Amino acid sequence: MLLVQNGILHTMEAGGDIKADLLAADGVIAQIAPHIPPPEGAEVFNAAGLHIYPGIIDAHSHIGISEEKVGLQGDDCNEGTTPVTPCLRAIDAINPMDSAFHNAVAAGITGAMVGPGSANVVGGQFAFIKTDGRRIDDMVVLAPAAMKVAFGENPKGNYGPNGNMPATRMAIASLLREELFCARQYFENEKKGGAQPDFHWESYRPVFEGRIPLKAHVHRADDIFTAIRIAEEFGLGLTLDHCTEGHLIPAEIAASGFPAIVGPSLASRSKIEVEGEDFKTAGILDKAGVLVALTTDHPVTRIHQLPLCAALAAKKGMGEEAALRAITINAARICRVSDRLGSLKQGKDADFALFDGSPLRLETRVHATVMNGQIVYRAGRP
Repeated sequence: MLLVQNGILHTMEAGGDIKADLLAADGVIAQIAPHIPPPEGAEVFNAAGLHIYPGIIDAHSHIGISEEKVGLQGDDCNEGTTPVTPCLRAIDAINPMDSAFHNAVAAGITGAMVGPGSANVVGGQFAFIKTDGRRIDDMVVLAPAAMKVAFGENPKGNYGPNGNMPATRMAIASLLREELFCARQYFENEKKGGAQPDFHWESYRPVFEGRIPLKAHVHRADDIFTAIRIAEEFGLGLTLDHCTEGHLIPAEIAASGFPAIVGPSLASRSKIEVEGEDFKTAGILDKAGVLVALTTDHPVTRIHQLPLCAALAAKKGMGEEAALRAITINAARICRVSDRLGSLKQGKDADFALFDGSPLRLETRVHATVMNGQIVYRAGRP
């Protein structure tokens, strides 16, 4: 058991900010109250003057798949040999020994949505994981958590120059539409007793059952609309990842009801489709009524800089409270793990971080990070 006393709790729940004690037991938040007597055997952490936030969440990253410092040998992000690979599973490529995980934990980042990159039209299955551990199976919160699909320059650039499909945006949409059509037909035949088990099509089962969304790599406004069009055509869930030109079409995105995961905005405008990249996008979408989270797209922007990205979004019109929600409870909701993560509430996982100020302040330090009720990082300790 861990008892954190005298902290300022930023719950991200309706109750708002409160000064209280927090008791963690058996990996979850057992109690939040003005004063909790220390249970026998409990570790006590005096958090007087410290701010306690739910663990920060990156809603889209490639941590452990695109390893830092390793180069080609540690880059398992894109299976760029065939454009449709729904069977790929992130959990088979994430290396928890990647040094970026320590950076994340030390920054108060306790959760990340991790999966393949955007070279393929269908890239494979994302997993939502915790950032502390040695065995990926023990770090998983939800797997599969999303099915990666990609539009725009990346699939075109990976296949078109070699004379292969897709070479155009029309071909990207056609390949995806054909995949989803055949998957739907497989499940319809199954209901009639006419389908043989097929590993390829079984990968789409959680998508068609509504348990996980399509996770669409989209930058340009026209690609955003194509992703929405196809998702609506098949009645599927969808997240709009990157959403670089989202500030140009906020009303239309809001009307679709699909959430946006904005970023990486702390990166160079390295290709044509991201020339509109700006930190204002998240705030414009949030004010339009879109559910918004932020992403570093690690390693495009390094994962521990997520609070800085939120601060810059706040500065460009999102506001501090909305920016904090974008890296906590909103991210958890979009990633479909809000029953366990994203806020401080009795019964949720005891994943939180203790700061000496707002995480959005450059000078703020993380004093400790707690995951599953255990202190996994403490400032000044190895």
